[in-house]
Amino acid sequence: MNKLRKILYPLSILYGEITDMRNKAYDKNILPSSTFDLPVIAVGNLSTGGTGKTPQVEYLIHLLKDDYKVAVLSRGYKRKSKGFQIADKKSTAVQIGDEPLQYYRKFKNIIVAVDTDRVNGINQLQNLETPPELILLDDAFQHRKVKAGLNVLLTTYEKLYVDDSVLPSGDLREKISGASRAEIIIVTKCKEQLSEQEQFKISQKLEPELNQTVFFSEIVYEDKIKSKNNEIKFDELHNFEVILVTGIARPEPLIDYLNDHKIKYKHLKFADHHNFTKNEIDKIEREFSKISNNKKIILTTEKDFVRTFEDINNNVYYIPILTKFISNEKDFNKIIINYVQQNSRNS
Repeated sequence: MNKLRKILYPLSILYGEITDMRNKAYDKNILPSSTFDLPVIAVGNLSTGGTGKTPQVEYLIHLLKDDYKVAVLSRGYKRKSKGFQIADKKSTAVQIGDEPLQYYRKFKNIIVAVDTDRVNGINQLQNLETPPELILLDDAFQHRKVKAGLNVLLTTYEKLYVDDSVLPSGDLREKISGASRAEIIIVTKCKEQLSEQEQFKISQKLEPELNQTVFFSEIVYEDKIKSKNNEIKFDELHNFEVILVTGIARPEPLIDYLNDHKIKYKHLKFADHHNFTKNEIDKIEREFSKISNNKKIILTTEKDFVRTFEDINNNVYYIPILTKFISNEKDFNKIIINYVQQNSRNS
């Protein structure tokens, strides 16, 4: 903990107590939580971001979309619109947020909607002419107004929630006791070939309750980078000069991946969900134009691509990522599928 965060620690105690009181009010039904008669799965975390929610939600979409009409409901972080919105062909990141737009672009047969009021959002989805059969709530672990049927909590290998503290001295949105609400805990962004012994030690450290199951996953980068109209094999990237542009919470795994593969790049780093200004885009393009080599690209993340760069420069590429379970993937899938089957209206 750095010096400033140590100074702020008393505020963390106060913030933790306030969030704890709120959670207890929901637990005791002093504050109401709404339940729904269809499967609702919430994916979230205790920390402020960077745990891999987006690829985990995409994993669930892949798992369920062929058998069920799936809807993803997000708050649409940093969007400029208000209220309930459904993604369509005219949607932009400004209107619905970058992550919802990414889901909509990648999965053609699902419903993607945003609403800061998740109860209203679910009600609106249920009132559609063709309503969804299940709903995935993106980043909704602290949204206690909805009582999800299944809660999936994510925490990173590099910074487990048990090693963190509450805001502002740490990155947690609430006390670590909040983890007890999850039925599934996934340790994300693990190193490759994490041994069973290491998994066991981490599970012990998390101290899961009897009704909780701990899983371990890693981020896998696809073997091609993509632009709007082109693809390049990743193993050819060492022939290019690269400007790396990131506007995500934790770009370190991508940086490590590029370094491991000896890719030469210049990194322009921005804050998470950053809305790029015209001056910033002009600066990026000036940096790009300085490169004399004809083999040159701007590389960014998928979220940054759909939010900002898709229609700006044909030389902008992104690298798609997937979440991959290190072990027990079939057990995870079985828990999800059994929950959906048992709580579906036609079950």
